[in-house]
Amino acid sequence: MYYDALRTFITLVDVKNFTKTAEILHISQPSVSLHIKNLEKEFGTNLIVRSPKSLQVSPTGEILYHRAKQIITIYEQAKQEISEHHHAVKGELKIGASFTIGEYILPVVLAELQAAYPELELEVMIGNTEEVVQDVKLFHVDIGLIEGQTNDKELSVYPFMQDELFILAGVNHPLATKPKVTMGDLQHQAWVTREEGSGTREYLDHVIRSNGLKVKSLLTISSNQGVKESVIKGLGLSLLSHSVIERDVQLHQLTILPLKNISFNRTLSYVYSPIMRKKQNVEAFIQTISKNRNNVSE
Repeated sequence: MYYDALRTFITLVDVKNFTKTAEILHISQPSVSLHIKNLEKEFGTNLIVRSPKSLQVSPTGEILYHRAKQIITIYEQAKQEISEHHHAVKGELKIGASFTIGEYILPVVLAELQAAYPELELEVMIGNTEEVVQDVKLFHVDIGLIEGQTNDKELSVYPFMQDELFILAGVNHPLATKPKVTMGDLQHQAWVTREEGSGTREYLDHVIRSNGLKVKSLLTISSNQGVKESVIKGLGLSLLSHSVIERDVQLHQLTILPLKNISFNRTLSYVYSPIMRKKQNVEAFIQTISKNRNNVSE
């Protein structure tokens, strides 16, 4: 079994330094070199391209790196499943979530999860949809929650909730006092939006394209709070999830524009690698999040 060698190789690729790899794994530097040499002999290829100033991963090294992460994940999963007493849900669960879900929807789910499984240690990593999908693929997280779409064939994607979005403005915006707003009113407006890779940005781009809207200016901010504050200050309109703006609307800091006969809806999904489905902690999380009253059939 090449478990130790593969773990050493993964760490070396991540930090790109033999000495630091040895320090992280608490082994000697010659041991690091020996592990790499044994792997290169096993696979009949150079995995690392060495030079006095840098360390690069070879093309075949890149292939082994991604497969090694899968092998280590499966190995660790087997250890955890064997050690779990009477199928108890405990240990770690790493969750990736897009900003909207992670900041406004997930906390309720986490509270239910901790109440049901007090021995479960939770870790949440928040990023945009594109980043969450990548974290799931690389096994940085056990399961991801996204508001955008992914066509990655290596991952399983299931819907769990419907989300409604609204176009909003600051209370002093000229459109804020109109009893009805049309798509024509949205022509040549300034917009404030999330960054590329965000599911919310992807949806706004779709709305703009499909309705032929001309944009006066576009301000990009990589956080929901930053977008809201900018809209409150009158820097433009935005399109955000109801869960993100609900409190601000109640406090009369933001105004939902009443669009005539138009609504914006999308599906929120969870995504995971198929090998993670049998993990007890992942299954417990899926069961918990599926209890949401707005869940949709799979």
